[in-house]
Amino acid sequence: MTSERPSHLRLVAGDVVHVPGGDQGAAPTPFRTSWTADELMSVTFPPTKWAVPGVIAEGLNLLAGPPKVGKSWLSLATAVAVAGGGKALEAIEVEPGPVLYLALEDTPRRLQSRMGKILGDNPAPRGLTLATACETLPRGGDQAIARWLERNPGARMVIIDVFAKVRGTTPPGLSAYDADYAAMSRAKNLADTYGVAVVLVHHVRKMGSDDFLEQVSGTNGLAGAADATLVLKRQRGTADGVLHVTGRDVEEAEYAMAFQPAAGVWHLLDGPPEDHTLGETRATIVRYVRANPNSTPKAIADGTGLSYENVRKTCPRMASDGQLCVDASSRYRVPGTSAQESVPVVPGVPELAVSSTNAASQQGQTSLPTVPAVPVHEEDTPS
Repeated sequence: MTSERPSHLRLVAGDVVHVPGGDQGAAPTPFRTSWTADELMSVTFPPTKWAVPGVIAEGLNLLAGPPKVGKSWLSLATAVAVAGGGKALEAIEVEPGPVLYLALEDTPRRLQSRMGKILGDNPAPRGLTLATACETLPRGGDQAIARWLERNPGARMVIIDVFAKVRGTTPPGLSAYDADYAAMSRAKNLADTYGVAVVLVHHVRKMGSDDFLEQVSGTNGLAGAADATLVLKRQRGTADGVLHVTGRDVEEAEYAMAFQPAAGVWHLLDGPPEDHTLGETRATIVRYVRANPNSTPKAIADGTGLSYENVRKTCPRMASDGQLCVDASSRYRVPGTSAQESVPVVPGVPELAVSSTNAASQQGQTSLPTVPAVPVHEEDTPS
């Protein structure tokens, strides 16, 4: 990368609203917050505006993950894709629009280096504004962001990396929950007023949890105030990761992803996360059983090419770990699929015994055996 930065790649220090070129549009219409019931039902609202379809919608989005897991790479690459109208996560087509990225833990040099890796041979997107400093939201940071949004009326996304840098001090007298909720409210007001996706990059707590929402550092006030929460998880030393997503306008989902260090980007992987986070043998078994539910270990071994002994030992372990379900006949299926009902054996219809009362009706039916005559004893003969 050359030392000269293109003029349209705006790197701003301090006041993020200082954008070359002056105002680019009028202020938005004031945000309405009340209606009568009949007024509300007669309003035609525009469809939800997506920054990344299916993943990041307009509103307040909280992106959390452990330190050094790749949140900043994910955020910056997404900003580049949205500003340039490319593919987010190397897979999802996005509509282009201005993006403000506040890289508050980066220096301009490091930010330039990361941008160079992500862009490769592609030109820098004209619609991306980068800032390395911003005042806290309570002390005017929200107003500075609002003025940038007014200068860029078609803006699609604002990313604040990280939220702790702009949160500000906690007002006295508030509980921890109320303080977290209040801190999120200023960012949510921006998102709602301007109809833009605001993404706050945040950390997760050290203690793990089965519920990814409970892993977000802080109280439930953070996730409660957000319109959507995204948690990025990756085992240290591996490329595969999982992006958990839930929210008011987005369906709860899990996305399998992989990080490409050379390009500095995350990309979506085909198939559900367990296919990529499991070991190779278990992933192979899961894929086969998903396509062929209620399979026996022998059928799995024949269908996958794995050794029968390997499958026979691995399947019970997977059932113990909750990765497979098994019935009494040792047939395996993935959780969430219905078990195949066993069909009871239909009992054979007993042959009709021939008696003296129906023997005549059986004449001509050669399939029935001949009934021998009953011998008559003299003592049984009536006198």
